[in-house]
Amino acid sequence: MSRFRTTPFRLLAAGLGLALAGSALSGCAGSGTENVRFYLSKPEAIPYFRDLISDFNADRDDVHVTLDSSSNLQAGFLRGNPPDLGLLNYNMEMARFMERGALSDLSDMPEADRILPEVQDLVDQYATYPGRTSVLPYSVMAASVIYNTQIFDEQGIEVPQTYDELIAVCDQLKAAGITPFYGTFKDPWTVAQGWFDYTVGGEVDVADFFEKLYDEGTNVGPESSVSFQKDFAEPVDRMQQLIDDYTNADAASKGYGDGNLAFANGEAAMYLQGPWAFGEIAKTAPDLELGTFPLPMTDDPDDLRVRVNIDLAAWIPEVSPNKAGAREFLSYLFQKDVMDAYNAAQLGYGTTTDAAPVTDERIVGMKQYYDTAEFYQGPSKAIPLTIPTENYTQGIALGGDVERNLSILDADWARLALRQ
Repeated sequence: MSRFRTTPFRLLAAGLGLALAGSALSGCAGSGTENVRFYLSKPEAIPYFRDLISDFNADRDDVHVTLDSSSNLQAGFLRGNPPDLGLLNYNMEMARFMERGALSDLSDMPEADRILPEVQDLVDQYATYPGRTSVLPYSVMAASVIYNTQIFDEQGIEVPQTYDELIAVCDQLKAAGITPFYGTFKDPWTVAQGWFDYTVGGEVDVADFFEKLYDEGTNVGPESSVSFQKDFAEPVDRMQQLIDDYTNADAASKGYGDGNLAFANGEAAMYLQGPWAFGEIAKTAPDLELGTFPLPMTDDPDDLRVRVNIDLAAWIPEVSPNKAGAREFLSYLFQKDVMDAYNAAQLGYGTTTDAAPVTDERIVGMKQYYDTAEFYQGPSKAIPLTIPTENYTQGIALGGDVERNLSILDADWARLALRQ
């Protein structure tokens, strides 16, 4: 698997290196107990981890874990006082701490040996630090087309495996008076995460593309070996076609909440969202039968891929004065039964060689692709946040010119590379 190039292009916080000089802060209370501050970024997972912390603390006198879900992570690193252990979504913004050596080496821990190599590669696509394994993936979310299985069954529709089959499915649904896709373009992130990522990832080797894009640096444009306007033009054109021809007429004024409610009420056959939407849909229609399949963007079924992101990943800062306690709690969190229970509850995929297979019918349609590493990380998440990718993709969804918006992406990338 190719990797995103680690370069100074990353938007490193000024002064982050100063935090590595060390912190004189003590992590131990007078009683001799090592106090570990555990940072968790996922609000919906707080109850689960709060219970784990309670059980862990009840069995130990030498280590005490405190949950932290509100600290400013960047400020903590810059001040030399980050959390002792982090468990949060891993993306390019978090990777800047790794590439500066702000995260300690965990390669000697048994937990590191259990991580699936193809999943660890997802971390390395964003950044690496020489000689270290600093981030251990805890859970992966796979995302693809959510579909109403009852509508498909009633219409005699098979899950499409090619782009031509997808168009045929959309035409059949439309002829039956059924909206093929429910769009929620009022919220820019829903366009970037779903429509843009799925269409591009279904046709382009995302990791290879960004590795070459970093090599181009300031040269990115019409004449470079790769560029947004050259490599993304065809899938984004198809994205716009699907939106124009096969979504609800009021998609421009509908947001994420509207989409969950409408889809729960059977107002469309397909929905481009991640597994986080299932819980919201179930609030309205708990018995609605749903499934998932990768969005086909070529005429070869072997090209089918699902979008993944590292839902949670663990790391311990280099400057933490409580590494021993943090490692002990990390090992506790990485027990097989603890990880399996979390993934089952959150509809995630396991990251270890001994992880339980997914069984929930809503996501089992992606299992074969995850198990064989037929996946990609969303291209929208590989672009620095200083470039307003979500706004550009929303503009395309609302009818904006594809070539113009992608050329703006190229220009933004080149300017950012020049500043770095």
